[in-house]
Amino acid sequence: MKNIFLCFVVLFCNSSIAQKPKITWGEEFKMKKGSTDLEVVHVDNTGVYVKESHMAVKGYFVIAATRRESASLIKLDKNFNELYASDFNKELKGKEFDDIFFLQGKTYLLATDYSKKEKTLTLFGVQIDKNTGEQSGDWQEITSWQKDEKGDDIVYHVGYNADSTNMVIVSSIKGKEKINYEVRSYNSSLKSVAKPIAITNEFEPDKYSLEDVLYTSGGNVVMVGKVFEYEEGKKKKSKFLQFVNYNIRIYNAQGKQVNEINTNIAGKWLVSTKLVQLPAKDLVLAAFFSNEKRGKDINGMLVQRIDAQTGSVITTSQKDINTSMITTLEDDKTVVDGDDEESKSERKEREKMEKIQNEEEGFSKFMRFRNIIYTADKGLVILAEKYNSYTYTTTSYSGGSSSTSGSYRTVAYQVYECGDLMMSKVDMNGTINWLQVVPKQQREVISQGSSSASASVGFSFFYGGFNWPFYAGFGVLSGANKINIIFNDHKKNENVLQLGQKVKTIGAFRKSDCFSITLDPVTGKYTRSLLFSNDDVPTAMPRLGNMLGNDFYMVGKEDRLFGKTKIAIAKLSFNK
Repeated sequence: MKNIFLCFVVLFCNSSIAQKPKITWGEEFKMKKGSTDLEVVHVDNTGVYVKESHMAVKGYFVIAATRRESASLIKLDKNFNELYASDFNKELKGKEFDDIFFLQGKTYLLATDYSKKEKTLTLFGVQIDKNTGEQSGDWQEITSWQKDEKGDDIVYHVGYNADSTNMVIVSSIKGKEKINYEVRSYNSSLKSVAKPIAITNEFEPDKYSLEDVLYTSGGNVVMVGKVFEYEEGKKKKSKFLQFVNYNIRIYNAQGKQVNEINTNIAGKWLVSTKLVQLPAKDLVLAAFFSNEKRGKDINGMLVQRIDAQTGSVITTSQKDINTSMITTLEDDKTVVDGDDEESKSERKEREKMEKIQNEEEGFSKFMRFRNIIYTADKGLVILAEKYNSYTYTTTSYSGGSSSTSGSYRTVAYQVYECGDLMMSKVDMNGTINWLQVVPKQQREVISQGSSSASASVGFSFFYGGFNWPFYAGFGVLSGANKINIIFNDHKKNENVLQLGQKVKTIGAFRKSDCFSITLDPVTGKYTRSLLFSNDDVPTAMPRLGNMLGNDFYMVGKEDRLFGKTKIAIAKLSFNK
């Protein structure tokens, strides 16, 4: 098979320099068209596992066929040669694919079955032999949910507990008058390890949106939700839901509320939040706030450390942030008499940066938290990204002939705009040590066909959708002394490092380069280096990459007009 794209990158770096990575190419493998989800999900001493999902035919009727999502599991050896590619269409017959789940060395295929007569949704699991990729044993029922009313919605989310030793299922049955939540935990044999935790709240279904759920190492459940209220619109009798505040509550194993975390700031409005549990440590809440209710800018950041058991706030740091705080990068070269003066373009970039700092402007309201990384000095490195997503449609007309009439075709497109990367360090006392912004403009447009749908207010936590965008965004590999941020960008942005520099938008990712930002978490200094070009290889998808052990794995994917999709795996190893 022709050697196309297996990227093994080793980036040797110390505290002051990052060497050029070594790149080794391997063999490609091919997959059928229509893949909607590609991700390296597991690595062990026998190989690398890639999950792929696609649409498969569910059943035929007189004039049409119905389709459902199906999946494949691809296993590669340590040299990234394909060992098997198991398609589970046969195993999933009569069921709806949910996920391929790795737990304590075991692999499970998860699927559901809905009974209209009983109004019951049942979740099943069957073990997959990791050596052969074949079904091992029979399907077993994990749990089931029953609707009270025909119009109720059953939604659920499958994930892990804090240390990934158990499977955790968060579910909800939403009716017109109420929303009930339930949290269940299962061991590696898919057996329940604790009583279900039933949780209710006083909010009306259409005024509460569940954003996140954390199942802590001590058995508590943390629920993060958005609260909305109806406000009068511009037209008579028109009303719309307006975001009011975040609601964060901690519940114990009996479903009793332990505490409610107060995130209100007088005269400020929270714009976005992220809640994580540090390994075997406290909860960390990060939030951006604005000085105006519907402000266009972010004017500050709130960081709280919270006791995961009691819900008590240990420390609170509320800081105004603006462009004047951006740390100007220093050139490593020392200027002495006789050296060449800065070029005209360099002077313009410096002057632009100085102007940005002097104006002390806020940051975009579209800034969203991506990663919170615990550092060796007990501080936090917080990574955020300017992000916006929206849809638009186009309509075209095809003329008919003397015997046929013309027709209209409407196509919906989903747009993802992933912009500037914000990096900041908050020490253990809540002080912002440094703040940096790397400009980038990624724009990915995906055709959705003739129609599109969006989730209701109350279910943003449960509806993940496909793994879009594929190529925009960034991935992170963190070590003890360095943090590496991997992303695709326009070739001409190779020397773009800070605000004030001209940045080109990348939309044709097949023609992009893959770069790495190597960040020192102590000083905030960073360098940018080219990892590889996507020109002649399947385009890398850093955002969907996974840090497994000390390495970062990601998929490269290239869809072709004719023939099968080209796939390859990249492994990035950095000196810690």
